[in-house]
Amino acid sequence: MQNYKMVVQYDGTRYNGWQKQADTDNTIQAKLEGVLSRCVGEDVDIHGAGRTDAGVHARGQVAQFRLDEARDPEEILAYMNEYLPEDIGVLSVTEAAPRFHSRYNASLKHYRYVIGTDKAYHVFDRKYVYEYHDVPLDVAAMKMAALYLRGEHDFKSFCGNPRMKKSTVRSIMSIHISETPHDITLDFFGEGFLQYMVRILVGTLIEVGQGKRSPESMPQLLEARDRNEAGPTAPPQGLTLIEVRYN
Repeated sequence: MQNYKMVVQYDGTRYNGWQKQADTDNTIQAKLEGVLSRCVGEDVDIHGAGRTDAGVHARGQVAQFRLDEARDPEEILAYMNEYLPEDIGVLSVTEAAPRFHSRYNASLKHYRYVIGTDKAYHVFDRKYVYEYHDVPLDVAAMKMAALYLRGEHDFKSFCGNPRMKKSTVRSIMSIHISETPHDITLDFFGEGFLQYMVRILVGTLIEVGQGKRSPESMPQLLEARDRNEAGPTAPPQGLTLIEVRYN
């Protein structure tokens, strides 16, 4: 049995997220598995490094799968890109070490969230930007709040799954916030993220930028371990999985 690593990009606008579901095949995972299974003539399970939500995009999602018989990675790559929908593309297919797993072996994930702040709408980027037309955001305050969120913490207040049974402790290595006259970009770097975690972090940082909560309130919010205490979940279209790294 041969193990493979696949790097995928997709526009998540019209899909119900990455993870396959029993009642629909309109997910990224289902589309990839369907085409790959036809390519190799056997049922294939594909495992992604991150389970992106409905409407969320990826430029460097990493997936992993095993085949009973070895196949030429270049042939798989060509077949996938010929038969996948045009909003899903495979960047590379390579043979992987037998014990490689795209999710469990990931050492860093980079997510980017873009907030559009122009008075006019971003007509050509509207699928990839959260159009924000409220009070101007205090980016300096948002940067200060982000400093409190770095490091290892229990992020239960930022978890969108109320039935989460496993540990909600995660480690954020860095949050970088940059501003242009047109937008605000937030880059999150961490080992892993909870369901909706990045979007809830963004919604909370936006409230800091609006003056609805102070940067210094972040430690108390983390200690609360209560989703109701954090900000709203930011819309999905502004979020993109940029890269997954491995040691």
